[in-house]
Amino acid sequence: MAVKNTKKKHKRTKNQKALNFLCIMMAFVVIFVAVVCISVDKKNDALREKETAVPQSSQATQKDNNKKPAVSENGDAPDTTATTAEATSDTTAPETTQPVTAAVAQPGTMENPTIITIDEEKWYLTLVNSSYRIPDDYEPDLVYVCGSGERLDRKVAEHYEEMYNAAKKEGIDLAPCSGYRSYELQERNYNNKVSFYESQGYSNKDAKVKAATIIMPPGSSEHNLGYAMDIVCVDEWFEDTAEFKWLTENAADYGFIMRYPKDKQDITKVIYEPWHWRYVGVELAKELKDSGLVLEEYMGVA
Repeated sequence: MAVKNTKKKHKRTKNQKALNFLCIMMAFVVIFVAVVCISVDKKNDALREKETAVPQSSQATQKDNNKKPAVSENGDAPDTTATTAEATSDTTAPETTQPVTAAVAQPGTMENPTIITIDEEKWYLTLVNSSYRIPDDYEPDLVYVCGSGERLDRKVAEHYEEMYNAAKKEGIDLAPCSGYRSYELQERNYNNKVSFYESQGYSNKDAKVKAATIIMPPGSSEHNLGYAMDIVCVDEWFEDTAEFKWLTENAADYGFIMRYPKDKQDITKVIYEPWHWRYVGVELAKELKDSGLVLEEYMGVA
C-alpha cells in the first residue's frame, strides 16, 4: 500500500512540473506577442507621421518655386516659361522634363542637366548644351542631304540644300562633313574623350568638363538634334578657306549661324568651331549676325 501511495505522489509531482512548465511557456508567448504588437504600433505611428509630413514638404517646395523669377525671351522681364515652348511649365528641378522657349528660368548642370522638350512651332529656337539636353530616346525626322551620306532633320535639310546650291553656283562647295549623330554615338565619342583626359592625369570630374568643350555630352549636341552641320572639315584651318568666307557673308540669308565663335568660348563653353553651322531661321540668324550674340545670350541664359 505504501508503494502505491509513493507512485501516486510521484505522478502528481511530475504532472505539476509539466503544468508549471506549460504556464511558463504561455507567459513567454504572451510577453513576446505584446512586444511585437508594441513594435508594430510604433512603426505604424512613424509611417503615419511621414505620410502627413510629405504634403507639407511638397507645398513648401511649390511655394519656393513660385517665388523664383523666370527670364523672359528678351531677358528683361519675368516669365514663367522655360526654353523651347510657349506653354507655362513648372521648373522645380533640373532633372524634370520641361518645355524650353527663348529663355530658361532654371538651367541644369553638367551632372544634373535640364531635360527639355521641343516646341514644334518654334523648334528652331531649341537650345541644347551641357545644361540643357534632349531625352536619350529623341528621334528626329532625318533625310540625306546633297547626295551625301550625311543626314539632317527634314526641317533643316531643305534650307541646307538651298544654301549648298546657292554656294555651288558661285564655285563654292559646302560639302557636308558631319550632320546628325545618334545619342549612342555621341555618348561613345564623349566617353572616349573623357578617358583620354583621364589618361593625361585629369580627375574624372575635370576630364568630363574638359571633354565637353570639344565633344558635347550625349543629348547636349546640336548634332543629336539634326539641326547642325560640320561643313568641309573639322579643323580650325577652315577659317582660312573660301567656303568659310562665303558662309560668314551669306549663311544668315539661309538661316544658319556659326554656333561657336572664337570670342564667345567663355559663354558657350565650347572651343572655337568655324566649321559648325546651326539652323535658327533667317530672321534670327540675321539678328544674331548683326548683334554678335550667341544663342545663349539671345535666350538670356549666358
